[in-house]
Amino acid sequence: MLEGYSDEELVRVCQQCAPGPNRNAHAEELFRRHVRRVGLWCLRMVGDRESAADVAQEVFVKVFQKLDSFRGDAQFSTWLYTVTRRHCYDFVRSRSNDATTGAADGEWDNVADANAVDPLAALEGAQSRAAAHAILRESLDEVERQVFILHFGEGLTLAAITRLLRLKNTSGAKAYIVSAKRKIRRATERWRASGRLASRGAGPSVRDG
Repeated sequence: MLEGYSDEELVRVCQQCAPGPNRNAHAEELFRRHVRRVGLWCLRMVGDRESAADVAQEVFVKVFQKLDSFRGDAQFSTWLYTVTRRHCYDFVRSRSNDATTGAADGEWDNVADANAVDPLAALEGAQSRAAAHAILRESLDEVERQVFILHFGEGLTLAAITRLLRLKNTSGAKAYIVSAKRKIRRATERWRASGRLASRGAGPSVRDG
């Protein structure tokens, strides 16, 4: 019977019903439809099956707790993917901050070329956080910006970022960090030459936001 309902109709019934068998039945139908999809998403972002299974279960707990916040501005599957991605992001970040992460991750962090300034120090002369982010927007493409902020702003290892963003190139996130550092160095030089960036200073870094 419930097979004829759209995802959005099932959600509306759940939102309108008091806790009980009817609400549970509609929620279980949503689970049945999407459990495999969420499991695959988690596996791609987390990287191992055991952890992915646990994370997928946590995602559905969170989804059912937050069903009332679904407003129908997008398809339910789009909203579900957003919740899943954020939860996987939090899981990967937590795991990457664990002191037991592999030594190989640390080896990837040593990627600065001899002529490159530290990318965070290069932004320290920015007179505002908005200026620092303007440099990132102006100089980096979307993937470079994501990798840079996740690594230097959020503290994720390069290996974790490679899994999270599903980067397929041989060097993973490492290649984007190398490219980002060079582009930021050139951008800060241009900003200083134009007077938009102080030569020295203690302005906010990208870690602030």
